[in-house]
Amino acid sequence: MTPAFEKLQKHLKQLPGLGFRSSERIALHLLVEKPSRLPELVAALEEAARSVRRCERCGNLAEAELCGICADERRDRAVVCVVEHVPDLVAIERSGAFRGVYHVLHGKLSPIHGVGPEDLSLAALQARLVSGEISELILALPNDVEGEATCHFITEQLPPDRAVKVTRIGFGLPSGGGVLYADSVTLKSALDGRRGYQ
Repeated sequence: MTPAFEKLQKHLKQLPGLGFRSSERIALHLLVEKPSRLPELVAALEEAARSVRRCERCGNLAEAELCGICADERRDRAVVCVVEHVPDLVAIERSGAFRGVYHVLHGKLSPIHGVGPEDLSLAALQARLVSGEISELILALPNDVEGEATCHFITEQLPPDRAVKVTRIGFGLPSGGGVLYADSVTLKSALDGRRGYQ
């Protein structure tokens, strides 16, 4: 194979879910089988890189100041579902079970991996909590050590009057499992069966 092909395959292999064989297959598909698709793919990647950013309020993907969910007047802004990553938000939205808004942390606390509070969008969540706009906080983080530590940290940062009801997603999700890989029925069950936290 050529150096340019190997470079392309190396970059594809760095994408989540792609190993050596998958990246090789995609590179061959784009360069040999369907080269006509390559300019469109490159243009779409460049446009997304220019246009897509984080929502100023929740951290979701957006092309304006606010994402479509935060800008939707029909959503219940008083109920905020906290998720680890954008794909978790997408999975919950796909279930159709939630009509509130979100807050994406873009990770979870993990001292072992060097991820502290300053590496997550916890300050933005704190600002939303202090503003008094939130009546319920749904913690939809993974049911693992880091997820529980992050939930604990968030509850410790609540305003002293604690007017905010805190619930924890959990029913229907396997221990150690995340929101991203759950099916729509399981997610609906988990949201419907949420319980008080701490």
